[in-house]
Amino acid sequence: MSIMKKVKQLPLRGMCSLYERSVLRVGVRHSCGDVKANTKGVVVGLYLKEDAGKEPKLTPTGQKVDGRVNGKLAELICETKLDGRLGRGRIFNSIDPEFGSVAVVGLGVEGIAFNELEMLDEGMENVRIAAGIGARSLQDEGVGAISVDGMDYAEQAAEGAALAVWRFPDNLAAKNMPLIPTLSLYDSSDADSWTRGIFKADAQNLARRLSDAPANCMTPTLFAQATVDALCPCGITVEVRTMDWIEAQRLNAFLMIAKGSCEPPVMLEISYCGAAPEEKPILFVGKGITFNSGALNMRPCRGMDEYRGSMSGAAACVGMMRACAALSLPINVTCVIPLCENLPSGMSCKPGDVVRLLNGKSMAIRDLDKAGVVVMSDALLYGQNTYNPRLVADVATLEMGVKKAFGGGATGVFSNSHYIWKQFQRAGSLTGDRVWRLPLWQYYRRQVTDELGYDLSNNGRGIASSCLSAAVLHELVPCADWVHLDTRGTGLLSQYGLIPYLTAKRMTGRPTRTMVQFLYQMACPELK
Repeated sequence: MSIMKKVKQLPLRGMCSLYERSVLRVGVRHSCGDVKANTKGVVVGLYLKEDAGKEPKLTPTGQKVDGRVNGKLAELICETKLDGRLGRGRIFNSIDPEFGSVAVVGLGVEGIAFNELEMLDEGMENVRIAAGIGARSLQDEGVGAISVDGMDYAEQAAEGAALAVWRFPDNLAAKNMPLIPTLSLYDSSDADSWTRGIFKADAQNLARRLSDAPANCMTPTLFAQATVDALCPCGITVEVRTMDWIEAQRLNAFLMIAKGSCEPPVMLEISYCGAAPEEKPILFVGKGITFNSGALNMRPCRGMDEYRGSMSGAAACVGMMRACAALSLPINVTCVIPLCENLPSGMSCKPGDVVRLLNGKSMAIRDLDKAGVVVMSDALLYGQNTYNPRLVADVATLEMGVKKAFGGGATGVFSNSHYIWKQFQRAGSLTGDRVWRLPLWQYYRRQVTDELGYDLSNNGRGIASSCLSAAVLHELVPCADWVHLDTRGTGLLSQYGLIPYLTAKRMTGRPTRTMVQFLYQMACPELK
């Protein structure tokens, strides 16, 4: 058998340009002259050669595959000049009796670990990238069952592969349905870590599916139904509160935004009890504006369809709750999610309207484009009054300021607790979905409270939009430990500095895995 001289370039759709054209398809000619269609494939890693005198090194699993084919894999790696650079690799067909296709993907430097300057465990992230690129490349080749080398980090390999092969097929015709391959761990006994990684990736994929659905297919009522369908089979309690209940509770700020749309608002209360019932829960509040046009302060029409993802904070909370149940975390967690649309109509709130909050303070709604803090204000107050939580966290795509500051590189974090911030920082460094702390100073508080005719304004004064919105929310959490995650740059469409195992121009589902890792650290501090 001889190596085919003609090498076909394999496109990596949705990958960032750094990794485009990185995996090539190399076939081996059968005696009949054809390369047969592949149904099973395997992804193995290749470490970067450290100096000019050495060859790149396969992972132990890759070496076993190479030994089984009598060194043919190593020969092909040498002939195709693979050097182990991160994300670069090739697919070799018909060289192994068990797998029709073998994807060899670069892992970068062997033994790399935590990088303090990057605040990232680069060893874990490199495995996600390699597993994701390899799995997606085999998927594009039509491989239906993919085995993945654990590469010393089985959990991270599972995350990268499962996130990379996910697709949003809900609105496609049957004939256009994409192939979603089955994934399994190959040649490793660390099945528990692999399973944890699959659970975390499935949670983020659930958040991606909810966020990516068109606004007419994910109204507040439909989001509530999807949440019930996803969480109730896991033993999680989901209470769906409708308009009558919302009015009876006097959640007036929520209703001020919701009344602009004919879609009725919904309030979700989700409870996971993994510890003793008397133990105080951690409270999450997720922004659930299922479409945010800006109402009477209309946003630009170009790109407005992205704001179907204004409920991605709520979607991340739903995904996080499912992961909590799947991992059986010994902790109590409650989510309060206000769901509505923010649209212009004759019933819409008008710029300058004032509403009375549950805590008795008045808020001026001066900018309808900044409806997120208005919708979340009553939910935060209600959640604290009802559940007396040990910690309050809110997740929302609020302000453009954090997107302009970080792009898609990190989620902005505001917190009144240094301990909670350090826990989130550690969680982000492990998941590869990083966070970064922004100031929560009296300087910003004065810009949202120093008014003569009302207690708070929803937009404040000045241009530090993310800091001002955080200052408004901080006013509503006076005593408890609190953290605010602003995901405007990370939770919407994947556009800037694309992560190789996520799909370009689709919703990211971030920072679901970071939230899950945070809860794991809070539930099991001695094991973190």
